Amino acid sequence: MKQQKVLIIGSSNTDMVVKTGHFPKPGETVLGGTFLMNPGGKGANQAVAAARLGADVRFVARTGNDIFGKQAVEGFKKEGIDTRFMSESPDQASGVALIIVNAQGQNEIVVASGANMELFPADIPDAAFDGIGLALFQLEIPEETVRWALAKCAENQVRTILNPAPAMPLGAEFLDGLYLITPNETETERITGIAVESEEALQKAAQYLFERGVQNVLITLGSKGIYLASDHFTGIIPAPVVEAVDSTAAGDVFNGALLAALAAGETLEQACRFACRAAAISVTRMGAQSSAPYHYELESFFTHD
Repeated sequence: MKQQKVLIIGSSNTDMVVKTGHFPKPGETVLGGTFLMNPGGKGANQAVAAARLGADVRFVARTGNDIFGKQAVEGFKKEGIDTRFMSESPDQASGVALIIVNAQGQNEIVVASGANMELFPADIPDAAFDGIGLALFQLEIPEETVRWALAKCAENQVRTILNPAPAMPLGAEFLDGLYLITPNETETERITGIAVESEEALQKAAQYLFERGVQNVLITLGSKGIYLASDHFTGIIPAPVVEAVDSTAAGDVFNGALLAALAAGETLEQACRFACRAAAISVTRMGAQSSAPYHYELESFFTHD
């Protein structure tokens, strides 16, 4: 099967990461360890992850006219990503994320969105959708832009994937017609009102989404793996067991890997297993985009598979 070109419209940030033994309480100062500055943002992370795993990626985002934005675009070009429809804000700074990672690899993140919140439909020409087979979206850009882009994809018969992060309630205009939605447990509860603490609750949440026009439902469960509900497979797909160092962008790597596998013609179940392996590798490394594996690493990392 011919590789389908994929479109990702989303955010681009610069991540400033500090490792520390424990998260500070309000008013507390803790002395951290390693400081890292990495390219990030959900859209950008997913674009880089997909490109490293063999996808033909077109990425649309908005940056500021600053060093962070210029470095980000250069980075995308080095990954072989099509950036011709990216735009630059004359007055907003590029997005930044301040990230604290504790000794267990858990993270706390604060994002200053900057130019990401200036990416409007008027900034995205129709040509950005030309030749696209699959499109992936998140919610770190204006809601109206995501709604508009989903409608454009429907017009062009492009299969759409929505990673509904950060968590927010979503109306039917986001859900109806989606090929796939990929929330985590928190996001699932925010959208459906159902706390997914059992397999029965996962089934109920999936049913809620089916009734609102979503074709396939995939709920990520962290180290436990994912729950997939589709015509051909319904159940939990476990994640490989690894020692986590930093969970930053694990969900983004998962979504990018999923997109790459689907674009290469894998079934949804096969794509999920592939994406679980990619995400498992990413949590063994520090950083966001820097943690995304290359295709050859998926074979060498899990030598027992």
